[in-house]
This record gives sequence, structure tokens and C-alpha cells, in this order.
Amino acid sequence: MERLSNSYQENVVWMDRTLGVGRSCDIVSRDFLIGGRRGRIWVVDGYGKDGTLERMGAFWLSLTPADVEGLTDMQAFADRHITFSETNVTENTEDIVTSVLLGKTLLLMEGLRGGALMDCKEYPARSVGEPLDGKVLRGSHDGFVEAVVPNMALLRRRIRDPHLTMESHKVGDRSRTDVVLCYLDDRVDQSLLGELREKLAGVQARSLTMAQESLAEAIRPRQWYNPFPKVRYTERPDSAAASVLEGNIVVLVDNSPSVMILPTTFFDFAQEANEFYFPPLIGTYLRLLRAIVFLISLLITPAWYLMVSEPNRLPGWLEFLSSPEPASLPLLWQLLVVEFLIDVLKLASLNTPDSLSNSFSMLGALILGDFAVQAGWLGPEVLVYMAFVSVAGFAQPSYEMGYAFKLLRVALLLVTAAFDVWGFVLGVLGILLLLATTKPMVGRGYLYPLVPFNGKALKRLLIREPISRDNT
Repeated sequence: MERLSNSYQENVVWMDRTLGVGRSCDIVSRDFLIGGRRGRIWVVDGYGKDGTLERMGAFWLSLTPADVEGLTDMQAFADRHITFSETNVTENTEDIVTSVLLGKTLLLMEGLRGGALMDCKEYPARSVGEPLDGKVLRGSHDGFVEAVVPNMALLRRRIRDPHLTMESHKVGDRSRTDVVLCYLDDRVDQSLLGELREKLAGVQARSLTMAQESLAEAIRPRQWYNPFPKVRYTERPDSAAASVLEGNIVVLVDNSPSVMILPTTFFDFAQEANEFYFPPLIGTYLRLLRAIVFLISLLITPAWYLMVSEPNRLPGWLEFLSSPEPASLPLLWQLLVVEFLIDVLKLASLNTPDSLSNSFSMLGALILGDFAVQAGWLGPEVLVYMAFVSVAGFAQPSYEMGYAFKLLRVALLLVTAAFDVWGFVLGVLGILLLLATTKPMVGRGYLYPLVPFNGKALKRLLIREPISRDNT
């Protein structure tokens, strides 16, 4: 049924059957006698606050028939006898079932139209601690958690502005996952906000199993061949709050400690929280250093292979680069094998217990590298260049961007090996073309503020400016 019936008993039977009372051990129901009338509550075990429910139940049991005399609507009862602040009344059965499964407590009473939904839930959640991703030397050491309500509170604590809006959506036909759009309604781009609302409304998915990643895949442009990330993630409330104050939209997804920042452009990935906890000059140096190192990490192995693949190609002052030690494997295969081994070590480290992971990573790298050189499989120069590439990858705060550059570096290396100088040139042009044709999830363009050009915005992305009234 779409709306509650006028029969209390019929509503109780339907709710028990739909919610799974007796079938699911975590669906709890309890009968009360409230002012001489029958009443029943439903709640998911582990969500309801026992102390709050006990106090409300004790109060209801103390009511007399005179206290509920003449009441025919649940809203009137809630106004008089439900003291919990977050309470709403509805007759829509779909809303009622979804709300109970989200953690609210449902109350139905004999002779009253509608059901009262009391939001006295408490999600199981870990404490607010510093995220592993995005650590800072100075600044706040709190981070988002897997529950969306505490995450909203962390943002509200930093932005005490009535224009701060938390707009709730339900996504997923079955999971009905909470998705919240956080923005300043007087600064946000309204056309961009409308576009994002349409994308959320058009999501065709039964559930968001992997939280924000499932949502991102459901609304991002269909460019499977393009490795560049279309969205920026953060687990830091201060970074998210700064983005909101700049007019961006932060997307919070329940069950995820990461939030999405939209719109996202390529140049946004050059920024990191540490830059803003140092003076502007040092922050600018760190930002430019990161960008230069990451650009070098994309080109260094293909460029080195191009320079040493043919004798007498380099000028005399660079001759030391053109004489790698001989090894059993061809140079191209050496570079590809080490790229592969680096990822194997990363995966093995992820699946190793924390107490052993650091030791395992160092031991594995030393043993494999030293053995490979002594056995003559790899040249020491290859290990030096690939070590630089590996370290440079950790200088990039976005794992997605790091792996995008890795895939492009391998592709550029293969094209250079196949077509020599022309392959290197065409490969670089291909990367630039791929970057230029990347479609953002929402917003003006992936290369904004370079295309379309906005000099002031580009300067702010490349140079850490001192704090002022107009920037955060």
C-alpha cells in the first residue's frame, strides 16, 4: 500500500511483514499502552539510542486517557507528547519504511492517522581522527568518518554561515544511500548546481556499494579510455570547508570517509593542505616543486630511453647518460619489468599487516633490486631512474592522478620504443590531446582556468597567495 490504512491492526501487520519482524533479528518492535490506546514502535537494533527510547517510553506509559482524549491525528499527539526534537509525521508507507531502515524510530497508535518518525538514531562509527591520506605537519588533525551526520557537523563547525546549505538526496533503488550536497547558496554556481542535481536524479543504480566511487562512476562522462581523474577527494574537513567557501560543491556520501569536491579541473590536483599551513613563499615553492617533479616523472624514463637507444645521439657533456651497464634483458624490458615490480610491492604492502608492512616494503625492494643487479638482469641506472619515479609518485596527493601518469608514462615509453623520436613527439602530443578532450563531471572544462583562460584564477592555482578577504 502507498498510504497507511485507517485500521491500526492492518497497519501493524503490514509493517511487521514489510520490515521483516521475526524474519530479521535486528528489526525490533515493541507494544505500548498509551493513554488506554494501543501503540507500537519499530526500530533497527543498533541504531536506536536506548536511553532516549526508554525515557520516551516511560513518559508515554504515564499518560492517562484524558491526555489523548479527542486526538485523531498523529501530528497532534507529536505536538503534545513527543519531546524528541527531530520528529516528523507522514502517511506515505515508502517514506516510512525507508526512514526506519535509515535508523529512525516509527510510532503507530490506535485511532491516530499517520506515523511518527523520531530521528533518535546513533550510527556505529569510529572516532574522528587524522586521516591516513593527507596528513599535515601543522593544522587540524581531525578527519571525516563513515557517517554523513558527523561529517556535516565537522563542516558546519568551520563555516558558521546561514547560507551554508546541506541538501539531502537518496540515491540507489535498493540502498537508498544518503547523498548530501554542501554549498554556500550565495556563492555557488546555480547552473552547475542544477546540472549536478539532474545527474543525481538520473542515477540508474540499485545501490552505491562502494560509496563515493560508485556515485562517481554513475555520473561521470563515459570515457573509459581516459585515465585522468574526474573528481577530487579529500578526507580533511578543513580542505573541504575551504573549497565550499570558494564556491565549490562538496558531495558527502554515507558510509564513506571521503568527500567529493566539484567542479574538478586538472590544476586542482597541484594543491595540497600542507601548502596552506606554511607561509606563502614556502607554500608556493612546495606547489611548484610538486608540479615540476610530477612532470619530470612522466617524461624521464621515455626521454632517457630515447637518448640512450642510439649511440652518438647526445652531446659530449651528456655522454654519461648514454652508457648504461649491459644486462641480460633489453633496456625496454628492464623499464617495464621494474614498473611492474613497483606495483607488485605496493599491492603486497597493502595486504601486509601494519606491523610488518614497512619492513616488508624495504626488505622486498632491497632484495629484489640487489639480486636483479648482481644476476645481471637489470642495470643499476634503471633502478635509479625507477626509484625516482616511484618517489615522485608519492609526492602527488591524488592516487588516481598518480596512476594516470603511470599509465601514460608506460604508453609513451612503448610508442617511443616503436617509432623513436617521432614516437616520443607523437606520444607527448597524444597526451596533450587526451588532456584537452577530457570531459569534467560538471563545470566549465577540465583545463580551466587555462582553457577558457582566466589569468587571475590560474595565478591562484599556481602561486600560494596570502590570505585575504576574497580567498580561503
